[in-house]
Amino acid sequence: MVQQITIENFKSIQSLTLELGRVNVFIGENGSGKSNILEAIAMGSAAGENKLDNEFLSSRGIRRSEPQSMRSGFEKKNLKKDIKINITRIAPYHQLSFKLRNTNEIYSKWEREIDSIEGFATAFAQIDEKELSDPSIIKFKNDTYITNQILWEKFWNDFHDFLIYSPENYFLRRFEDESQITPLGIRGEGLFKLLSVIYEEKPEKFQKIRDNLALIDWFEGFDIPNDLRFTERRIRIKDRFLEEGLAYFDQHSSNEGFLYLLFYFSLFISDYTPKFFAIDNIDNAMNPKLASRLVQQLTQLAKEHDKQVIMTTHNPAVLDGLDLKDDEQRLFVISRNKLGHTKALRIAHKSAPEGQEPVRLSEQFLRGYIGGLPKNF
Repeated sequence: MVQQITIENFKSIQSLTLELGRVNVFIGENGSGKSNILEAIAMGSAAGENKLDNEFLSSRGIRRSEPQSMRSGFEKKNLKKDIKINITRIAPYHQLSFKLRNTNEIYSKWEREIDSIEGFATAFAQIDEKELSDPSIIKFKNDTYITNQILWEKFWNDFHDFLIYSPENYFLRRFEDESQITPLGIRGEGLFKLLSVIYEEKPEKFQKIRDNLALIDWFEGFDIPNDLRFTERRIRIKDRFLEEGLAYFDQHSSNEGFLYLLFYFSLFISDYTPKFFAIDNIDNAMNPKLASRLVQQLTQLAKEHDKQVIMTTHNPAVLDGLDLKDDEQRLFVISRNKLGHTKALRIAHKSAPEGQEPVRLSEQFLRGYIGGLPKNF
């Protein structure tokens, strides 16, 4: 997993270091910089693939703006300085640093420079001789370090796939569009095709998606009709309360919450989706109790399917789905200091004093005990 991210000179972030777990939840005021952190990580991911053109940035979930606006505007000199992103991975240890620069001229493009790299040499023992014979290499600016391209791809491919998902009802319901990035676009494009592939190739995972959807009381099952799979993009959903002849309907008639759950469970369970990704506003279209339970199930699925995720939310109920006694589950309050710089504070588990009932995280949030609420009114 990615253990640590350091970001410098990106939007509201002057300098920020985050120690991540497997499941990470960000809370904070509107405009505190939650999405900016996600976008900075996505920029680092795009730099890893050296795909920094505007169309690639947009398809990852980055809100594009003028190059000056992508940098911190706290001082004029920052508008020409490089954006810096450092990523540290564990098991095995690797660290990679990028500099991203742009001349700020009209139509100018972002360029990357690999600033430093650590830990890759220890991984050569895990690459067989056939792979090491590949002539493709990566060469650094000072020519002092050369590493094999196969090695690079083997240990950094997961990070390169980082996307910021913000599923939308329109795309989830249509089932028609596919994104520039497959198998799932950031708004939910490609979901039907992914479900069809899982249905055909991984029936046990398709059943697991169905099992998790039992969170919804009325849900009895869904499938992809064999006679429609290649001619019409729709699924058949069954409501257990309806009479047999009327019990089935498709995604156009389904409620919004079901479609979001279908997207999330497919994202976490599929082998084809990224290993490391973000979900902006995980609570969208969710009843508070459902949002809490959803986070519990997604945490379990992340462990079972080796996924790492960052979620943002404004819904206090989401926090009750976390178990902060588990170090793989982490809660961060994102805020801005007196200078306007985005900062992050990890909220650690604290046991209730003896004889007192523990206060739920949602209550701590609403009462202002852990921060993340506006202070100006």
